[in-house]
Order: sequence, then structure tokens, then C-alpha cells
Amino acid sequence: MSLRINDTVPDFTAETDQGTISFHDWIGDSWAILFSHPKDFTPVCTTEFGAVAQLSDEWEKRGTKVIGVSVDGVEDHKKWKGDIEKVGGAKAGFPIIADEGLAVSKAFDMLPAEAYLPDGRTPADSATVRSVFIIGPDKQLKLSMTYPMTVGRNFAEVLRALDGLQMSLGHGVATPANWVPGEDVIIPPTVSNDDAKAKFGDFETVLPYLRKTKAPE
Repeated sequence: MSLRINDTVPDFTAETDQGTISFHDWIGDSWAILFSHPKDFTPVCTTEFGAVAQLSDEWEKRGTKVIGVSVDGVEDHKKWKGDIEKVGGAKAGFPIIADEGLAVSKAFDMLPAEAYLPDGRTPADSATVRSVFIIGPDKQLKLSMTYPMTVGRNFAEVLRALDGLQMSLGHGVATPANWVPGEDVIIPPTVSNDDAKAKFGDFETVLPYLRKTKAPE
């Protein structure tokens, strides 16, 4: 079954390079980002893990935990982190799940139920494990993205999407195309003009169904 936005994400117990975790307990009251990779010691994935490491202060500012998934073992993860830190120029302090049995990849619908890892496998055998999941403190999926093998993910966009989610869910607004923090937000059509005035103060009516106001603090 596909995992859809607003579904409660699967709970699971798994080994990581930092010990055993129970996923929902690990999330706690935080936001969480789970990002997955088909194999350790691969070029695109190494640059991506490095990019996540570089943003450690930004994740912390937003009350967000990050965790990787790769279908290799704990010892490989520990060795790979040396390469990640060399490429990213930052400490990779987040855990990486060892999903050797593909349980997490299948639970999050990244691989079909019949998938398995053959002897001498290559990243192509788990190529669809190239996804990002943003999860709220309520343990519900808020956003997901899936990329092909050859296109590195833009984690600045993941950070921007996280900002948009926290703004919209925290203040009852929406964000327009290309929105970044500090720019105006959209008042939902379900909010009347009178209620919008009371809640947000001044706003601009661009179209009858498109009203903009300053982003709440």
C-alpha cells in the first residue's frame, strides 16, 4: 500500500551506526526527515550525505532530526561516514539505518514486497531507494520526494519545504510558488475576509481567491 501525505508513517525498530532505534520514539516531539540511499560508497549519495551534514545547525534551529537509510550494514555505514565528512567538510552526526533486510525500504513503499538483494548487487538493484520523507511531530507524513539515480537532491529545497510546512501548519496559511522565509504568505480561501482581517490584519487581494499577507512571526 502506498504511503500518502497525512498517513501515519510506519514505526519500526532498526539498527543504525549509532545503535538500535525505535522510529516513533526516536522522532519524539520533533520534526524528522528520513532520506534514503541505495548503497554506501556511491558518488551521488556521498555528496548528498555531505550536504545534509553541512546543514546540521539549520536542522537544529527548526527542531528537526535527520536520519539516513541505506541498504548496507552498520560497519559499512561507519566507514562511509569518513568519506561523507571528507566530501562535506562537516561532521555527519546523524544516524544511518542499516536496512540490509529491506524492511524499512518496503515499509515506506520504496521497494516492492518481492524485492531482494542478490549476491554481488549494484546500486541499480535498490535504485528506487532515493527518497526524502518529511514527518511531523504527530508522526504523519507531510511531504515526500523521489529522485532518480543520476540527479543529486537539492537539500536547500528540502530545507525550504520544511520551512513552508512549519509556517503553514503552525499559522494556518499557505505558501506561494518559490516562497522563502520572510516573504508574504497566502490566506486560505476557507478563511473569510472578516476573519482574515481579525487574524492577520492587512492583506492584499490579488484575485478573489488569492489573498496575500505578511508572514506571521
